[in-house]
Amino acid sequence: MTEILSTNKTRSLKRELDALVSTFDASFLSTDPLHFVHGYKRDRDREIAGLIASCLAYGRVDGIKKSVGRVLGAMGKSPYEFTLNFNPAEGLRLFDGFVHRFSGPKEITCLIYFVKQMIMANGSIGGFFMKGFVAGDESIKAALSAFSENALSLDSFPVYGAKKLPKKAGVRFFFPNPNDKSACKRLNLYLRWMVRRGDSLDFGIWKKVNPAQLVIPLDTHIARISKNIGLTTLRSPGWSMAEEITSALRKLNPKDPVRYDFALCRLGILDRCPKKKDALKCEKCLIRKVCVL
Repeated sequence: MTEILSTNKTRSLKRELDALVSTFDASFLSTDPLHFVHGYKRDRDREIAGLIASCLAYGRVDGIKKSVGRVLGAMGKSPYEFTLNFNPAEGLRLFDGFVHRFSGPKEITCLIYFVKQMIMANGSIGGFFMKGFVAGDESIKAALSAFSENALSLDSFPVYGAKKLPKKAGVRFFFPNPNDKSACKRLNLYLRWMVRRGDSLDFGIWKKVNPAQLVIPLDTHIARISKNIGLTTLRSPGWSMAEEITSALRKLNPKDPVRYDFALCRLGILDRCPKKKDALKCEKCLIRKVCVL
């Protein structure tokens, strides 16, 4: 991959982005769906709550919070116990009327039913993920691809009424594949939560995965801000852009390149970084010294 950062640029970026990370710490969790996952004490509950929250992390923040709260509220105090005892027919009734943009009762029911099968077969979602994981891989791409393919091959008959998951089944949206050029934002977000350790944001539950292998969860905020500070030269969001941004961030922190994700995303979510040059906002911006806008 082409190097896009000079030595001087790397130094200045690291200085400014490290300061940004210090500013946007766990006290800003209320602006993120990760907030819900912190409501659980046991890793087995956090693992399931995290997948639910990340899968629904698309659309407006208020809508995401409402939808995640609705689903996790229905699962009670322990998403793990709820999932072990989950019955798809009962799930369809329980989530009747649920709508999160284009995800409805079938999508949530099938997602939870998939998780139940992962646990029954491999002990946990993490155990299921590890089936396609190779410790020596530079990035998580191959493992993520295998995870999605394996998930979508699980039984879905009680929900969709077909032996094979229909091509238009909405649950497919929750399991994109990097081989299809998708940025896989929501799954990369989930991986960040499960793998990163060492701070009060993420949980580090999946010990066998190296944080250095993670890829940035690329959304519209990260794509736009990354262009503004020279982390990518690409125009179209997708897996290639996510890889290029991650490669640039590895020059700043080889062991933990996605540590900057939460802080950079706050700039967009909190409207601290305007879409167009705004003298008032830009003057107060925490990364104005490295911005090319």
